This record gives sequence, structure tokens and C-alpha cells, in this order.
Amino acid sequence: MSARVLVVFGTRPEAIKMAPVIRCLREHRAGFDVVVGVTAQHREMLDQVLDLFGITPDHDLGIMRHGQTLDQILARAVTGLSELVRDVMPDVLLVQGDTATTLAGALAGFYEHIPVGHVEAGLRSDDKYRPFPEEVNRRLTTHVASLHFAPTQTAADRLAEEGVVPEDIWVTGNTVVDALLETAGMPFEFTDQALRSVLSSPGRVVTLTAHRRENWGEPMRRICRAALEVLRGFEDVHVVFPVHRNPVVRRDVESVLGGHERAHLVEPLEYLPFVKLLQSSTLVMSDSGGIQEEAPSLDLPVLCLRDTTERPEAIETGAVRLVGTDEQVIAGAVAELLTDSESYRRMAAATNPFGDGRAATRIADVLAERW
Repeated sequence: MSARVLVVFGTRPEAIKMAPVIRCLREHRAGFDVVVGVTAQHREMLDQVLDLFGITPDHDLGIMRHGQTLDQILARAVTGLSELVRDVMPDVLLVQGDTATTLAGALAGFYEHIPVGHVEAGLRSDDKYRPFPEEVNRRLTTHVASLHFAPTQTAADRLAEEGVVPEDIWVTGNTVVDALLETAGMPFEFTDQALRSVLSSPGRVVTLTAHRRENWGEPMRRICRAALEVLRGFEDVHVVFPVHRNPVVRRDVESVLGGHERAHLVEPLEYLPFVKLLQSSTLVMSDSGGIQEEAPSLDLPVLCLRDTTERPEAIETGAVRLVGTDEQVIAGAVAELLTDSESYRRMAAATNPFGDGRAATRIADVLAERW
């Protein structure tokens, strides 16, 4: 009888990173019985990724409510996923990353004595409030999980330092590289005429994303003022900013950048067009964790808009530079990359430490060995 694997996720980043795992499990010679359960913590953005990768959830909990707090999200997710685990009774439950769904899924499996596999285990920033609440979510998930799929040796070493036995740790690479390489090869044409015009122009494109809670308020305004300084200093540069739907973020972004003709504030992009935007960019400024993992595979320098990162490997290889949220530091780093070809080449040519696009295959092979 084939092993039953319950794969749980709820947000767009989780869906992107779990899509290759679901595919590899379904195609594996071991003949896994794969059950997909989603909390829909991000409803619309999640659905876009499910459509792109052809995934139809077997169970959709739809927990999201307008204006709900972090504790309410976690409570609904734990309740719904616990009922799902009791209904499905899998041999193993897989969670990914560091969201409320990740922690809730791990707890639901633990309560029913189901082994939990943690995809993207071992990331640490060493500051429980940065990123908030993700750092605590992933640390707690480590204590519950039985199988730890670390994206890098650095992450695996952190798990071992915290007491996880080496026999329960596998260095697999990050599954986001698998998803990125698949998506980058898909055909796509932008239908938005303004964005299409920008990307086909001879000018250079800087992609900017920022949404983390620790950057709300004045840090967000500093980031935007840095982008404004870059636009004033380089007449051939366009800044494309897919703006998060959170009104707190939108208010500050629009107040600083809304009036500049080469600052293109667009709605959040679906994953395929976003990858195509990255492929057309000269560099990217971002506080996103996923972009730190993805952009190096596209030979794209990343300026990380944070004071610390749980992905130090990217800093060490030179693919990512930590610039914080000081507007002069950010603007100076962008200017250096736009004017110093050698500095740009070093970052663009840096090796991606997060894998070769076969992480999902390695995870499926480990599960086949165990079950």
C-alpha cells in the first residue's frame, strides 16, 4: 500500500515552493498517495499559483477573514488542520517555511502523532522580531518536526547546533529554485501596455518590492525616498514597484513615489509575470526572503532592504548585499551597481547557494526511503 502524504500550505510563497514537491511526489516511482490541503491564508494570491502549476487542492479550509489578527489566523488554522489530519490520517505531513499555516500544520500533525516534515528548515535571523512573526514560527516548527529538509549546509548546521539529530536532517537545496527554473522557461507576454512599454524600452529597470512589518512606517518611506533619489540621478532608469495590497504599505509608497513618471506602481503581479519582470530587470531592491533565493539564479544582483537576514549564504557568496533602510545607503548601493560594471559583474556572477533545481526530487527520495 502506498504511503499517504498530506501537503499543507496557505500562502503564495508556500504554494510556489511546494508545487515542485507535489509534482515530484505524484510522479515518483514509490507511488505516493498525495493529499493537498490549503488554509487559503492568502486567498487570491494563492489561487494564482495553484492555477499556474495545475494544482487542485483536495481540501480548502478558507480561513481568511477581513481584519483578523495573528492569533485568530493561527487559531483557525490549527482547528481546521487538526480536523483535516484526523480525517486524512496521513503517514507523513509536510509543511513549508515559516507562516502561521506552517506552525499550525506542524502542531496539527504533532497532536495526532503524525511525523512532520519541514521543507526549508533551519533558517535563522537570531532576532525573534525580525522577521515578525516568521522567525518564531520556524523555530517552533523545528521543535515539532521529525524530518528537516534544509536548503543549505549552513541551515543544516544551525539545526544540529539546536539539538536536531543529524540523521533527521537532509540538505536538499531550496525548492523555490525548482519552481523558478520551471517558470522562467514558460512563454509569456505582458498585456499591461504601460508595463510592456517600460520593459521594451532601452532604459534600465530596477524592480522594487517591500512589505515586511518591520519596514512599515518610516523605514518604508526611507526606502521610497531612496528610489526617488535613484530616479532623479539616472534618467534612463525606471523603477517598477508591485505594491502590496496592505493599505499601510500603499499609503506610504504612493505618498512618496506616486507622482514620478518613471516610478511605476503596479498591482501585485502573479508569479509568472513577476519572474518575467525579474528577467527583464537590471537589479532588484527587496525585503523579500524568496527573492534572495530566486534572483541569483537569474544572474540578478539583490540589494536586501533589511538590517538582518535569515539567508546569510547569499550574503557570503556575494549575490545579495544587505543595505538596510537608510535612504543614502540604499541610493548609494544602487548607484554603484548602475555605474561600476565590475561591482555589478561580481554580484551577477555569484553562485546561487540555494540549489540546482532538484530539491523536490531529493525530498521525494527521502520520503520514499522512509515509507
